[in-house]
Amino acid sequence: MNAKRGYVPEDDMNFSEASIKDMRSASRHLCYLINEGYDLKQASTFVGNHFMYSERQRLALMRSVATKEQLEIRKGKEKSSIYGEEVWIDGFNTIITLEVMISDSILFLCQDGTIRDLAALRGTYRIIPETEKAIEILLGTLDDLGAENIHILLDEPVSNSGRLKSFIAEIADIYKIPLDIQVLKAVDKELLEKENVITSDSIILDHCKSWFNLMEKCVKDQNISPLQVWE
Repeated sequence: MNAKRGYVPEDDMNFSEASIKDMRSASRHLCYLINEGYDLKQASTFVGNHFMYSERQRLALMRSVATKEQLEIRKGKEKSSIYGEEVWIDGFNTIITLEVMISDSILFLCQDGTIRDLAALRGTYRIIPETEKAIEILLGTLDDLGAENIHILLDEPVSNSGRLKSFIAEIADIYKIPLDIQVLKAVDKELLEKENVITSDSIILDHCKSWFNLMEKCVKDQNISPLQVWE
């Protein structure tokens, strides 16, 4: 059975064509406020209340926008290739987004070019039928891009991190690329010091040494068109 990772029935209404058009208007207000120095969460609450948005609509706006300074920083560190490179992958962040893509749930094209979803991890995770294909797409794409010395980092506090590590290793046997899978207590902290990071986490993107937009290639390869809720 398709688990529809990252989907709730209300999404059909919340992100209808008319709703997306309205949210693009709201995004202008939100971008103005955050570029004037207002806190993103507080600004999204103000804008969300004004437009009477649902929690998921507010979350979509929050995850889609960034300040001009953040966009400049992220674009300045984005790599165009990882051929022959050592890469560091935010495991849960990347695999869950791929599961959302395979489940045909909603993905968003964000201002910084990343692809984000509305799946909330909150310390819990379980392997679903789409997980195997998500891992295959991840490893296959890295192989196609010529990446070397691949590190997949999983958060130890998240449930089933050990099971996911074993599952990745099992699937990885068919690929002839160096693969290191680690379960760590503080994945975010580890990635802040790395180059060629693969993630959509805003804090990591702002502080890592460089990053690569793997999900952009994945959605293009799968002919997926993410929603855009900003102007």
